Amino acid sequence: MRRTAIALAALTLAGCGARPAEVLPPAGKADYVDASVEHPRLKFSDGSVSENEACPVTKRKLSVWFPPVYVNGKPFGFC
Repeated sequence: MRRTAIALAALTLAGCGARPAEVLPPAGKADYVDASVEHPRLKFSDGSVSENEACPVTKRKLSVWFPPVYVNGKPFGFC
């Protein structure tokens, strides 16, 4: 039983990928890339642009007031 648990833990850790966690500086103020479209992407003061153009939960326009969440080093905005 214990060997199975150890093997499962090792497989779980191996499946997490080789990229280590890193602390990123605050993304700063966000602006819309093209405010004329219904769901514009966000551009942050660090130069990064959101990977998504709509809120992943409600599918509404992204908000410039919420900081991004970085997934694999890429920013995702929220509403």
